[in-house]
Amino acid sequence: MKLLIVIPALGAVYGGTSKCVVELAQALGNLGITVDLVATNANGSEVIEAPVKTWLAKTNYRLQFFPYKGIGDYKFSFSLSKWLFQHIGDYDLVQTNAIFSVPNLAAYWACQWYNIPYVIIPHGMLDPWALSYKALKKRIYYTLLEKPALQNASALQMLASTEAEQIKPLNLKTPITIAPNGIHRQDFEKLPNPEPFYQQFPATRNKTLIIFLGRIDPKKGLDLLATAFGKIHSKFSDTHLIIAGPDNIGFLPTAKDYFANAGCLDAVTFTGMLTGSLKYAALAAASIYVAPSYSEGFSMSVLEGMASGLPCVITTGCNFPEAAAANVAHVVDIDAEAIANALTQCLQFPQQAKEMGTRARQLIFEQYTWDSIAKKLIQVYTAIIHNQPI
Repeated sequence: MKLLIVIPALGAVYGGTSKCVVELAQALGNLGITVDLVATNANGSEVIEAPVKTWLAKTNYRLQFFPYKGIGDYKFSFSLSKWLFQHIGDYDLVQTNAIFSVPNLAAYWACQWYNIPYVIIPHGMLDPWALSYKALKKRIYYTLLEKPALQNASALQMLASTEAEQIKPLNLKTPITIAPNGIHRQDFEKLPNPEPFYQQFPATRNKTLIIFLGRIDPKKGLDLLATAFGKIHSKFSDTHLIIAGPDNIGFLPTAKDYFANAGCLDAVTFTGMLTGSLKYAALAAASIYVAPSYSEGFSMSVLEGMASGLPCVITTGCNFPEAAAANVAHVVDIDAEAIANALTQCLQFPQQAKEMGTRARQLIFEQYTWDSIAKKLIQVYTAIIHNQPI
C-alpha cells in the first residue's frame, strides 16, 4: 500500500494536530506500508527551517515541504497544488488532515480527477463549537467547497465516538471510521527527573502543580480554568498552575487578564510551548492535569497526561467519554464550577487521585498506543482500496 498524507502545515506552533499526524505516519510506516507526507512549511509567523520541494527521509516515512503564501487565515501553495495533481496517481490512498484549508482543496480535486480514494480527518473542526467560531466565513466555505469534498470522500476518520455523533446534523452520507490519537508507550514508561523544569521555572518548586498543556486559544477554556483555579487556590494556597503552550494568535494578554480578574495570576506560570525532555520533566513535576476545553477532536495532551499517571480533570468537550466510563478521569461539564469541584476532589483526596491516575496510565498503555491504532487503520484502508465496506 502506498499512502499519501496531506496536512496544511506541520509547524510545532500548531500543537497536537501536527504531532499526531507525524506520529501516525511513523506508526503506519513501521508496519511496512509506504508513507509519504506533504505539507507547507508554515510555522505561525515564521517558516520551518528545512529544504522545500525535496524529499526528507524520516523514520519509516518521507516528508516534503512546500513554500506558501499566507493571506489572512488561509495558506496558498501553488507548488504543493501542482505537485498533488502531478503525483496523486502514484498512491493507492490519500489521507487529508484538517478542513477549511486551501491546500487540502487541491488534494480533494486531484483525487476526484484521478479516481484515487481519499479519507478526511477533520480533527474536531466539524463539531458545533468549532463551526460557531467565525461562523459566517466557515458557512460560506463549507457550502461551496468543504461539503462537496466531504461527500465525495471514501470515509471520514473521526477521532472519537462523540465527534462522530456531533456531525450527524450535517447529514453527510460518507462512511465513518473511528481511530483515536495515541502515544508511544516507551515515552512514558519512565518519566525523567523534574529538576530541569524546576531550574527553568523556579516559581514552581515546592508547589502542588496543576498542568495545562495546549495552545493559548479561545477554544481551550482558559476563561473557565481561571475562574476554577481562582476558587481552589484560595483554599489550597500551595497550588500553582502551569500553562504550557504556544500563543499563535496573540491571545496571551486576554488569557492573563482572565487569571488577573480571578485574583490568581501570581500563582500561574506561562511557560510557552514545552517539547522533548522539558515537557516530560514538567509532567513529572505535576500533580494534576487539567483540560478545560470547549472543543477538541481528541486531545493528544490528555493522552499524555493520563500516560504520565496523573489524575486528570477534563471537560466533555475533550471527546473522551470512555475515560469516564472506565473511571480513569474526572470528566465534567464545560463549566468553571464543575472544573473547580473536580480539582478540589483531587486535592482533598490525593491517594484516590493517585489511584485514578494509575488506572488511566494502564488504559492508555493497553488501548491508545500508535502501534495498535495503526494496525486497525491498515485494515480499514485496505478495505477502502478494494472497495469493501468499512
